[in-house]
Amino acid sequence: MSQDTVQSAVPDAPQSAQLVQMIFGFMTSQAISVAAKLGIADLLKDEARNADELAQATGTQVRPLYRIMRALASVGIFAEDDTGRFRMTPLAEPLRGDAPDSLRDFAIFLGADWHWRAWGDLSGGAQGGQPAFERIHGQAYFDYLGAHPGPAQIFNDAMTSLSTAASAAVVNAYDFTGITRLVDVGGGHGLLLASILQQYPSMCGVLFDAPSVVEGAKNVIDGHGVNERCDAVGGDFFTSVPAGDAYIIKHIIHNWDDDRSAAILKNCHRSMTGNGKLLVVEMIIPEGNAPSLGKLLDLEMLVLFLHAHERTEAEYRTLFERAGFRLTRILPTKSAYSVIEGVRI
Repeated sequence: MSQDTVQSAVPDAPQSAQLVQMIFGFMTSQAISVAAKLGIADLLKDEARNADELAQATGTQVRPLYRIMRALASVGIFAEDDTGRFRMTPLAEPLRGDAPDSLRDFAIFLGADWHWRAWGDLSGGAQGGQPAFERIHGQAYFDYLGAHPGPAQIFNDAMTSLSTAASAAVVNAYDFTGITRLVDVGGGHGLLLASILQQYPSMCGVLFDAPSVVEGAKNVIDGHGVNERCDAVGGDFFTSVPAGDAYIIKHIIHNWDDDRSAAILKNCHRSMTGNGKLLVVEMIIPEGNAPSLGKLLDLEMLVLFLHAHERTEAEYRTLFERAGFRLTRILPTKSAYSVIEGVRI
């Protein structure tokens, strides 16, 4: 294939060339994941290095690694100079493990073989009644994670990675003043809750997730200096949730169909004290043909769960009402997420 065929999609390029660029997109994703797994950005953060040096540091073969690096440099992730040395670029910075907005763990997750194989059966989800992940692995997604500590750790680290920038955006977009006890339902390792508590010193919080998940939250909570105001509680949010005057649920509701999602929200309604608030942090699917990261994330839900999905504003309004809440407003943030606020009816 000629260099003229594989080119960056530009507005005046032939439609076929633009489509080719999109078709080749999976190659870029996998190359990014390999670089993340090898820690390439961390090796380059202080100085440029050639492929021989990178290969020696990562225990890989020189020529294959060079080809991966060359491909990434061609799309602006790293850059190669005239001497064959690779250096960092702005796009590569979030691949550093110590970057404030690090996406390294998320990139590792997306390219992990056990996750990647399920995407190869995307058509199975469209044709059959079983999630692609379950068809490939013989287990439901969360059951698989419960039985495989390695993938579970990769997933939990990825969710923390993805939450970093989004958490800051949520804290900056929403005024949590007046909330005394905030319960983070399905809060993972506690990054969002710890960030909120750090900004609101009079607030107490409860991190609520599966026991195996909250076990990994201590470092995050301690690192934010909020351990005296934050309890980590293990449990099942389909059964019950701890009491609080406000509940925040980030990146959880989209994992479940309407019946299961409503069950989680109803438990929040049942345990809520006073005139509390429900805050659901998710991507809102826009109507029509507008581009949206949420529309692509919706395919991830199709692959992993089949009946889980991203929702429109109208769908969230209906879901809230079903659980006994009235949707009062939707606040966009400086991320792909919005804060969907509700009050008890």
